[in-house]
Order: sequence, then structure tokens, then C-alpha cells
Amino acid sequence: MIELRTERLLLRQWRDDDLDAWADLNADPAVREFFGTVLARDESLGSLNHFRAELDARGWGWWAVEAPDEGGLIGMAGLDPVDDQVPFEGTEAGWRLARKTWGKGYATEAARAVLEYGFTQLRLPEILAIAAAGNVRSHAVMRRLGMTHDPADDFDDPTAPPGPLRASVVYRLRNPALAP
Repeated sequence: MIELRTERLLLRQWRDDDLDAWADLNADPAVREFFGTVLARDESLGSLNHFRAELDARGWGWWAVEAPDEGGLIGMAGLDPVDDQVPFEGTEAGWRLARKTWGKGYATEAARAVLEYGFTQLRLPEILAIAAAGNVRSHAVMRRLGMTHDPADDFDDPTAPPGPLRASVVYRLRNPALAP
């Protein structure tokens, strides 16, 4: 199982003792603002088990993000093939962190490690990031990562609940080692 380390974070496989922190994070309406609903504890357990199975099967996916200075699990970050329902193919980078950790640079730090892994180990030609059009905090992380946005790529996400959360933006970053 692949683990990624940064100066302040460990991206690792999910453990049973992550459930309380993961369920608390997913029950926070501010964290789930752009997903439409909060998750019940059993839904958080289902996602944790799904992430764990994908990491076991592929060696990469949505890692648990641990920050020892914050007392343990603070969220998730990783890579995943985009959903079949979206109008393009590729591999998506993403992150979701507990509100108490926002503004500390953890999302950018975790995402940099994920991009590095995707480009150097998986040799991906490009990595995408998708967010609700109104999720300006995630857009800012994407720009800090050097990702670019072309409004022609924006789409209505059929996996999002009906309403304003369907409007989604796509940011892209090409693998610098494969650039012409």
C-alpha cells in the first residue's frame, strides 16, 4: 500500500479508528456545502470502506490524510478516475478536509503530493480537478497548484443533486515531464 508523506502530512490507508473523525467531518454542513447533503455515520463508513478497497486493489485512490499536529485524521485527498457520467475521461485529484484545518495550507500540501505521485509514479499525462462552480475555496487551491481553467470544459454534473450544485468547473494540469 502506497503512503505519501509531506512536511506536515501523511496520506495513508484508512483504518477502523478513522471512522469517528471521518463521520464528524461528513456531518459538518460547511464541509458538505457543495455536495448537497451531510452524510450519516453509516454512509461515512460505506465511503471509508470503499476508499480502503480501492487503495487495496490499485495501490492509489482516496487516501486518508493525517496531520499529527492536529491529532490524527483530518480528511482525505487523492486520485480517482472521473465518473462515467461526466462528459470527459481522465483522472481527478480531490480533497476534503475538516473545517478546523481550513486555512492552514493542508489541502494544497496534500494535493501537491497527490499530483507528484500521479505524474511521477503513474505517469499520467494530465490530472483534472472538478468542483462546484461556487466552491471558490477549492478553485483557489487548484490555481495554487498551477492548474488552469477553460470555461469550455465546464459542465452540469449529473451526479450532483438538482439545482445550483450541478454547475461544475474543471481545472487541468499537464504532466510537466511529458510536455513537448
